[in-house]
Amino acid sequence: MFLRRYTRTKDGKTHTYYALVESVRTEAGPRQHVVAYLGELNHDQERRWQRTVVFHNRQGEERQLRLFPDAEPVPLPNDPEVVKVRLDSVGWTNPRRFGDVWLGLWLWKFLHLDEIVDRHVPQGKETVRPADIVAIEVINRLCGPCSEFALAEHWYRSTALEDLLGVPDRAVTKDRLYRTLDRLLKAQEAIEGDLKDQFGNLFQLDYDLLLYDLTSTYLEGLAEENDLAHRGYSRDHRSDCKQVVLALVVTRDGFPLAHLTLAGNTQDLQTVEAIVTTIESRFGKSQRVWVMDRGMISKESLKFLGRSGRRYLLATKRGELAAFAKHLRAGGWQRLTDNPDVEVKLLKRRRVHYLLARSRPRRRKERAIRRRQRRGLARALEKLQ
Repeated sequence: MFLRRYTRTKDGKTHTYYALVESVRTEAGPRQHVVAYLGELNHDQERRWQRTVVFHNRQGEERQLRLFPDAEPVPLPNDPEVVKVRLDSVGWTNPRRFGDVWLGLWLWKFLHLDEIVDRHVPQGKETVRPADIVAIEVINRLCGPCSEFALAEHWYRSTALEDLLGVPDRAVTKDRLYRTLDRLLKAQEAIEGDLKDQFGNLFQLDYDLLLYDLTSTYLEGLAEENDLAHRGYSRDHRSDCKQVVLALVVTRDGFPLAHLTLAGNTQDLQTVEAIVTTIESRFGKSQRVWVMDRGMISKESLKFLGRSGRRYLLATKRGELAAFAKHLRAGGWQRLTDNPDVEVKLLKRRRVHYLLARSRPRRRKERAIRRRQRRGLARALEKLQ
């Protein structure tokens, strides 16, 4: 058995990795297989591996082998760090994920999310803290998203969270997960308020610009007891299933501020006034800018957003671009300093400011779309011939 070196050059720097390799005799001749990948080794680790001798004697006689062929032989002292290993008796059972869940739990505590949940969803007669159950749910979404049933039946026991949190596997059941989520929903607004303050302090966030958008998620089954489940425009292309609509408000840095769950047949235009009013009632009216896509544009929504000095930035409908044709061809474009591929021009019409933007990547994308359409038309014409 010996240690094999692998080298890899990345960003101009050479990295050396090691693997423990065993030579075995087979009917086809001597072969080598990797027993373990050791990664990068520092000087102390390399020295320890040099002092570690693997004994393997199939005939009952122990023999000493060097792990590093090019290293000086190291005598075998009566050292507690020297380990004897019989490979025919070594097995691998009950593997569990550690690194990703450990990092997720560290982030959970570093952001003081456990304290926030514990404050608004305190432990009552439960044998397990609700904050720990919520931590399991959040870490699952981060490391291996699955249903609550799969989490309780398979995922949790395959990770090291049982040792890291001290919550036994038998205590993580789908019923407990669902009950905790019900309690979490009742404390949603209070938790989101604390998260706003916590993230604002940790990451120096500002809330002068908010981005708002909608998405949908479909439900398997009839969902007869779900009052919000309806058929509507499905962004998942599953018009055969009922769905719910999710509304999310985030900062310019992508940190969530608030979210709502709406009926599945809710149209984008119907949500603007409800969302803006909800955010203003919870977090106050400030001189913020609302950013939304073209699906939110209507006379009613623009009239509402124009009240009380609200500021907004909306993507216009594609058909309105023709009204600016002469401005697109004229000069006066300015390049963005942080992105020279993008050029902008500011216009004003009837107390409304329009920001025209063009970019080389967008131009290439539009041309690629037209080429693909032309190829499709050419194939159709060939079939007609």
